[in-house]
Amino acid sequence: MNNAELIKAIKQLEEEKGLGKDVLIEAIEAALLSAYKKNFGSAAQNIRVELDRETGEQHVFSVRTIVESVSDANAEIPLAEARGWDPEIQVGDTVEVEVTPKDFGRIAAQTAKQVIVQRIREAERDMVYKEFRDREGDIVTGTVQRVERRNVYMDLGRIEAVLPPTEQVPREGYRQNDRVKAYVVEVKQGNRGPQIVVSRTHPGLLKRLFEIEVPEIYEGIVEIKAIAREAGARSKVAVISRDRNVDAVGACVGPKGSRVQSIVDELRGEKIDIVPWASDSAIFVASALSPAKVIRVEITEETKTALVIVPDNQLSLAIGKEGQNARLAAKLTGWRIDIKSESQIKELEARKIFADLPAEEVPAEPVAPAAQGALAAESPGAAALASPADGVAVPHGEPVVAGEAAAEGAPRIEEKTIAE
Repeated sequence: MNNAELIKAIKQLEEEKGLGKDVLIEAIEAALLSAYKKNFGSAAQNIRVELDRETGEQHVFSVRTIVESVSDANAEIPLAEARGWDPEIQVGDTVEVEVTPKDFGRIAAQTAKQVIVQRIREAERDMVYKEFRDREGDIVTGTVQRVERRNVYMDLGRIEAVLPPTEQVPREGYRQNDRVKAYVVEVKQGNRGPQIVVSRTHPGLLKRLFEIEVPEIYEGIVEIKAIAREAGARSKVAVISRDRNVDAVGACVGPKGSRVQSIVDELRGEKIDIVPWASDSAIFVASALSPAKVIRVEITEETKTALVIVPDNQLSLAIGKEGQNARLAAKLTGWRIDIKSESQIKELEARKIFADLPAEEVPAEPVAPAAQGALAAESPGAAALASPADGVAVPHGEPVVAGEAAAEGAPRIEEKTIAE
């Protein structure tokens, strides 16, 4: 690479890669200085290398101090010699003396080539990083390249992304050449370039899929207020419409369920419940337990707990398999949800009444046989408390009911009857 070729290469990089000419030249000068010191050792003290920005010629200058008597020829110059160039120069001043070696052009050419190649790599990495940094929280589509140590590596075109085990959906397989949509969780700059971490379990993936499939959400007419997701199994999405003429749930479902079905297919069969969001907590909690029907909801603001009463035949549906429906409803609403059937509530109320009577007045059978039969039909621990904090439904004891709330010192309970 001669001097003309060097300048041409610099201009080309400036145009194609967006690299500043001055940045490249300064990098080449720094590399040339390093190369000079490596090749000329002790003679390379106080050296400055300059690359002519027009011709590409390289010049090496030695910075020397003016002294009366020279003790180090590489760093000093006698006053008498210096005054031959400048009569007004004084002891202690510094001058630059050109010391460019005869074969320095060869060293410069090789060094400049290495610097340019390195700068191209850095520029490309930086451009890719900036491009994907702005895509955090967005969806990307990639092709599965390989699976190593349970990490799935996806080709995004200009860069590779990793889908770690913690971000993979259980029981979801990934084979080479599969095209997969994923959510960009993090983009960071590493030693080997940008590193992109994607997810298939993040709730943001579900939200972005709805924005893609539902024009009303993309346009801001319908808003997603909350999402609760157990990736690969089931999700709940709460939506609200800003236009009275647009049904939020209907818009998300689409004609004959086409819109939500596209999302279900992309998530490989994950069930999705779309419910209307409501500012009234009792109504929202009732909606969140869909598809179960709710009779009424009693809200306790102080403990952020909602007691939900459902028909006997709806109890198992409201709780869901292994408590999943109640657990997702709690995550979606942010409330601790205690679910009881009508029979259980009647039994609890009867116990309270009889507890206030003298022992001799308590009937042998405080609970009607029909109610006992209904209770016996339910599985043990059917009434569950679902908490948004731990996300686990566990068997729960007697709930706070309206009668108990009236006791002195008990928290105020707001009761809502939910029409079917």
